[in-house]
Amino acid sequence: MSRRDRLAEWSGVYLVTDTGLCGGPDGVVATTRRAVAAGVRLVQVRDPAATDDDFLALARAVVAALAGTGALVLLNDRVHLVAPAGADGAHVGQGDLAPDAARARLGPDSVLGLSCSSVDEVLAARREWQPGGVIDYLGIGPVWEQRTKPDAGPVLGRSGLTAAVAASPWPAVAIGGVGADRLATVREAGAAGAAVVSAICGQPDTGAAAAGLVRAWLTAPAG
Repeated sequence: MSRRDRLAEWSGVYLVTDTGLCGGPDGVVATTRRAVAAGVRLVQVRDPAATDDDFLALARAVVAALAGTGALVLLNDRVHLVAPAGADGAHVGQGDLAPDAARARLGPDSVLGLSCSSVDEVLAARREWQPGGVIDYLGIGPVWEQRTKPDAGPVLGRSGLTAAVAASPWPAVAIGGVGADRLATVREAGAAGAAVVSAICGQPDTGAAAAGLVRAWLTAPAG
């Protein structure tokens, strides 16, 4: 089964790493290992402040730590490092490398996600890239107030998330202020998953935090 096929079958909790919250690169690796052991199956390595060399070392360490677990490892923005890291794909934002250019660099089998912060951005993506070709999923948010990405746009709220998910022909992942208490809302909105940062990274027991999120997702009614 290809990486893209595996993503198509995925739903649940999506961990986006934060090197500072995790206490450094070693903490990132340990956190991802515990999260995946608790049931997380999608991990994005993110560290916008790192140099390419440091980021590549971190990405390779995460890929090695999760080898054989079945979890997909994506890289935030740095499409050119996906192949050297042995990662499964990348996630780009509106101001990063354009999705068609990213797909050309990644090749046909790697996973590619795109951030959208409004229904208008979802509609623009839909006009530009047809499902099954360039993009595999959308990250929608911020849905609620959050502290891990200072340059994030205005919050969408529940109604905004529902509208964006409904407009998307791709699986959508909610991000921004998501915790266990909001996973039911995310599922009811029709999202395929929920991306979290501080709900796992930096928690006193990252494995228990991840397990609680996975449990809350699995027991929430789907929309």
